[in-house]
Amino acid sequence: MSIKVVNVYFHTQSQKLKVGRLALKNRQIYFEYDGDFLKTGIELSPYRLPLGAGVKVCDDRVFNGLFGVFADSLPDGWGKLLIDRYLMSKGVNFAQISPLDRLMMIGEFGAGALSYEPLMESVSTKEMINLDELAISSQEILKGVSAKNIETLIANNGSSAGARPKIMVQINKDAQLLPLNQTLVDGYEHYMVKFAGSADSPHIGKLEYIYSLMAKDAGVHISHTKLLQGEKNSYFAIKRFDRKGNERVHVHSLAGLVHSDFRLPSVDYDDILKLTLHLTKDMSEVLKVYKLAVFNLLTHNRDDHAKNFSYLLDENNNWRFAPAYDLTFSFGLGGEHSTTYLGEGKKPNKKHLEELAKKHGIKEYKSIIDEICSVVSNFKKYASDVQLMQKYSDEIYAQIDKHRHWVEKT
Repeated sequence: MSIKVVNVYFHTQSQKLKVGRLALKNRQIYFEYDGDFLKTGIELSPYRLPLGAGVKVCDDRVFNGLFGVFADSLPDGWGKLLIDRYLMSKGVNFAQISPLDRLMMIGEFGAGALSYEPLMESVSTKEMINLDELAISSQEILKGVSAKNIETLIANNGSSAGARPKIMVQINKDAQLLPLNQTLVDGYEHYMVKFAGSADSPHIGKLEYIYSLMAKDAGVHISHTKLLQGEKNSYFAIKRFDRKGNERVHVHSLAGLVHSDFRLPSVDYDDILKLTLHLTKDMSEVLKVYKLAVFNLLTHNRDDHAKNFSYLLDENNNWRFAPAYDLTFSFGLGGEHSTTYLGEGKKPNKKHLEELAKKHGIKEYKSIIDEICSVVSNFKKYASDVQLMQKYSDEIYAQIDKHRHWVEKT
C-alpha cells in the first residue's frame, strides 16, 4: 500500500516554519517533528504531542487517529457536512477520504496558525457575499434539497467548527463584506458570520448578539461583535481571535489539547480551571475561565462542551485563555451542562460557584457573581434594544430568571 505524506507548517511572526510530517499507512497515522523545529522549543501541543524526536502515534481514536492539534484544523458539524456534500456532487465517495486528505483540502485556509501541504485542489470563488442568499442556501444544504452556492460557502468556510452554518469574511467599519482571503484588505478585519442551523430560531443571530453584549458588560473576555442586517434577516458576526491583522495565531481547543471527546460530557469546570493555571501560569487567565463559568450558568448556555473553550499561543510562546465564543441560550445534552460544576450538570447553583472559587483561590468570587447576576437580570432591556421578538424574549428570560434565583437564593 502506498504511503501518503503531508507536511505541516507553523506560521508565526511572518515566518513559515516546517513543524514535521504526517504519514498514513495501513489506516494508521504517524507523525514526526522536523529536526529544525525541535530546536525552536515551541510547544504547539504540550500535553498530547510534546516536542521530541522520533515517530509518534496517537494512542486513542478520539480524532480518528489524529493528534488533537491537527484535528483542530479540521471542520466538524457544518463544515464537514459541507465538504462531504461537495465531494458527493463531484462523484467522490467521502467515506474513503482520510483525515490527511481533509487536511490537504484545508491547506493554508484553516483556523489558527497551521497549514498543510501538498494542497489538494481547493474551491475558490470571487463572488461577492450576499448574506440572505447564503443563509437560504445553507438551510437547503442542511436539508439535502439543494447544493446551490456550495462552492461559495466552502471557499469562505475556513475549516470552521461547530454545528451552525457559518462563513469567514472581512468586514470594515461600514459593515461592508469581502470574501475570505488570507491577506487582509486595508480597513478590513477578519470576522466569522453565523447563520441559523436547521433546529434554530430565525432570531438566533440577534440572540447571540445580545449574549455577546451581556458578556462584555459582565466582564467576560470576548472578541468584538457585530449584528449585520440583510434584507430578510439579521446575522451575528464575531471578530476572529486566530488572526491579528495579517498574522496568524495558534489556537488549540480544550478538546484537542487533552483529547477529550467533545461530543459527550467529559470535563468539569474544576478541570478547566486547573488546566488553565498549569498551562498559562497566570491567575488572571484563571479568572477569565471562572467568569465564563458563572456567565454560562446564569444565561442557560448548556452547550459548553470541550471544543467551546480554547487557548492561544502568543509570539513569546506563552499560553492564554482564548476569548469566549458560542455564547447563546442552549439546552445541552439531556438538558444538562456539557461541562459540569463540581460534578453537577443539571442544576448547578451558587454553592457550586463558591466552592469552585475557593478551590482555585479566586477571592473576588462574590463580586464576580453579583456583577454577572446584575447584568443578566437586564436581559429584557438588551432584547428590547436589539428588537428581539417579544415572545421569544419572554421565553428565554423565564429560564434566565430561574437560574438567577437559583444563585441569589442559594
